[in-house]
Amino acid sequence: MTTSNRVTIRDVARQAGVSVATVSRVLAGDYPVLAATRNKVIRAVRELDYVPNAHARALSAARPGAIAIVVNSVAVPYYAYIAQGVEEQAAQEGRLSLICTHGGDTGRELSIVQLLREQRAEAVILVGSVIVDDEYRKRMTEYAHALAAAGSRLVLCGRPPLGEGVPALVVGFDNTGGAHAVTAHLLSAGHRRILYLGLRPGHTTSDSRVAGYRSALAEHGVPGDPGLEVEAEFSRDAGYAAMNGRLAAGPPDFTAVFAGNDLVAAGAIQSLREHGLRVPEDMSIVGYDDVPPAQDLGLTTVHLPHDELGRAAVRLALGRTTTSPMTLGTHIVVRDSVRPRLAAPLGS
Repeated sequence: MTTSNRVTIRDVARQAGVSVATVSRVLAGDYPVLAATRNKVIRAVRELDYVPNAHARALSAARPGAIAIVVNSVAVPYYAYIAQGVEEQAAQEGRLSLICTHGGDTGRELSIVQLLREQRAEAVILVGSVIVDDEYRKRMTEYAHALAAAGSRLVLCGRPPLGEGVPALVVGFDNTGGAHAVTAHLLSAGHRRILYLGLRPGHTTSDSRVAGYRSALAEHGVPGDPGLEVEAEFSRDAGYAAMNGRLAAGPPDFTAVFAGNDLVAAGAIQSLREHGLRVPEDMSIVGYDDVPPAQDLGLTTVHLPHDELGRAAVRLALGRTTTSPMTLGTHIVVRDSVRPRLAAPLGS
């Protein structure tokens, strides 16, 4: 290492056993390098905690780059609508937008972020729920610092912060508040046995919605019942299968359903109808997100500001606004899927 204790690109090259030119190519990400060689260089960068010099960062930041958005899937309306907001704002800012998908694989998400750093994306926007364990937090924190060192920004959209001192911007929505409000809507209609369909332990989005559901029950003096919390992925097929399983066990011991999102609600409604139960005459149901097919089903749901989430993420990344964390509001859209349960005694 140098006498000044500042790690240089030569130190990285020596540690990796490659030339300085090779290290430069790997860090630039604009020249083909063998995967094994690239891995050796990246490992050396991490081990030495190498930070590119300020002049290089300034040159990189001087050129408008791409705004990358990383989502689970573009086939899911929630992600697609936020991505549209990102694309529109990026275009307005004179930037190209890139969309990457990871299919729910956190390992792949981490790899994508690393690749985008190497490709010098001006900003990387991560959208939606994630299972945050110690290893994930550690690696994503490293990438957040690496992006910042390269003159880029990491933005977390609809997910919690990584922790104190991590250079990541945050924009989200009142997820728990929306869940509390829509549960309170059912409680105000006289329902006391409310099934939560969409439990996904460890997933940040589901966990915060369950928290809102439970807090609303407690506020109304209704005891929580773990038997009324049913696991299901956030998809139509999962909602259908979960409701089928519940109804196969016997007549419903609930009068209303809070589905984790609108797709889960759509699947649940199909199952209810196939079992001869009408919505809302026999069963009330609410969803979350306000995406298709909520309007077609007449589904009461929680509206999310998808477009503004995407736009705000880009504005944060480019320094157009400095409010972070930023929390956007949600509100209930009342349609025709809830029927009052008159004269329902408390706790029944």
